[in-house]
Amino acid sequence: QVQLVESGGGLVQAGDSLRLSCAFSVRTFSGYTMAWFRQAPQAPGTEREFVAGIGWKGANIEYTDSVKSRFTIYRDNAKKMVYLQMNSLQSEDTAVYYCNAIEGVFMYSYWGQGTQVTVSS
Repeated sequence: QVQLVESGGGLVQAGDSLRLSCAFSVRTFSGYTMAWFRQAPQAPGTEREFVAGIGWKGANIEYTDSVKSRFTIYRDNAKKMVYLQMNSLQSEDTAVYYCNAIEGVFMYSYWGQGTQVTVSS
């Protein structure tokens, strides 16, 4: 059974850092593109916003403009983990952060349950 579990969220002050982790229980981690999305609390029902993505070899990294130079996505294929290092957090980063995995052949998509990040100004 494929499962993603996020952790590392919390309540921080503006300017602080957090590292989100996503554990992916899957037989073969290779071939999956991993990404982080977020959904702000004031926008329930809207689509989740893409934050960052990384190819299965650790290349092809992309970020949404608002987090470039502040956030870093990376993965450890041996541990089947993907991380999002978030620095210089701003109140606008407050959201539920979701881990996403896309299988590379049939494009199956999997989601975690989300982890709350709250940044107080």
